[in-house]
Amino acid sequence: MTTPRFIQIHFLASYPGVLLNRDDAGLAKRLPFGGATRTRISSQCLKRHWRMTEDARGLHRLAEEVGLEAERSKVAIEQEVTDPLRGRADEAVVDAIEKVFVEKVYGGKAGDKKSRQALLLGRPELAYLAENAARIAGEAEDAKAAEAAAQAFFKDGDGKANLKQLREQNHLAPGLESALFGRMVTSDVRANTDAAIHVAHAFTVHDEQPELDYFTVVDDLAEREDAGAAGVFDTELTSGLYYGYVVVDVPLLVSNLTGCPRKAWAGLDPEARDLAARVVENLVHLVATVSPGAKRGSTAPYAYADLVLVEAGERQPRTLANAFRDPVQPPRNRQALEAGATLARETARAIEREIEGLDGMFGPHETRMQAARGAARLPGIDALTLPDLATRAGAMVRRASIAG
Repeated sequence: MTTPRFIQIHFLASYPGVLLNRDDAGLAKRLPFGGATRTRISSQCLKRHWRMTEDARGLHRLAEEVGLEAERSKVAIEQEVTDPLRGRADEAVVDAIEKVFVEKVYGGKAGDKKSRQALLLGRPELAYLAENAARIAGEAEDAKAAEAAAQAFFKDGDGKANLKQLREQNHLAPGLESALFGRMVTSDVRANTDAAIHVAHAFTVHDEQPELDYFTVVDDLAEREDAGAAGVFDTELTSGLYYGYVVVDVPLLVSNLTGCPRKAWAGLDPEARDLAARVVENLVHLVATVSPGAKRGSTAPYAYADLVLVEAGERQPRTLANAFRDPVQPPRNRQALEAGATLARETARAIEREIEGLDGMFGPHETRMQAARGAARLPGIDALTLPDLATRAGAMVRRASIAG
């Protein structure tokens, strides 16, 4: 059984006629690479869909199941901490408490909601803040006293120190998402968490393939009198085969989830590593079966991966994106097609050459296994079903042990 420091997940997924991830102008996000422009899916987009999907493997569902929910919001204090006090305490008192709590938690120009950082706060943290806001509201005689008590609560040695102690006593107080994807709190650096799962921006292995879609909206009642066009619009659609890449820092993941020192992770009882193993298993399923996508109603942007390649090892991870530094060229003539050339096969060959080149220069160190179909399957690598691949990846975390 491999005891991995890193688990790398590479995937290929193909989408026709979609708008998976838009920029501020409503166009598909792009990436220049190797002298060609590619269509891109941002890592933030991918992570949000893996977190929030209603799929049984969704990370938000897992957080709910194990009681580790968190909320990422600019208005968590108003909605989760002070709103429950309104109608039960004097409005001026609640306003004074809210002003201080927002200022201390969000920092900076907290009075302007648009300029705030969208903070990730775990349910235990929100419950702690709500409990103390209610205590201050119950004890304060007026708004001035409430503001003074709220300020005193956040002085070092009181509120923030207790929040720090809460996190130390319950390392998962910030929630599951923080343990997986990290957290940055500019107003309290002690609340920051390093990400144990690193996600790259996915991009097409070939040149971008955009199309401007012109369409009209038909007025059902007016079409009896004229052409019936209630509006003329256009939107960008793209097609492509995307390469995606995810890295799991296994010692940090186990440490974030259990509180153990990073170097001691493999010495824990397997049961203590079960949640980390489930995260890895779910992640393998999610990258293969959960699609990002805007304009769902008009493009149905759903697809399953053609390939999921898992690598596990001790050395620093490295992307296989450079396999596509020179864009993959789709077959363009009958002879190539008759010879079995396809975009998927040429992409798989590019990955195969990249792995051979890396192994040839640095030596083979990773354990590899894959779930693949058709021409995307890589030769010489154990091929499994996706459920078996996820189970094997999770077992590397759950059953690992320190040699000797």
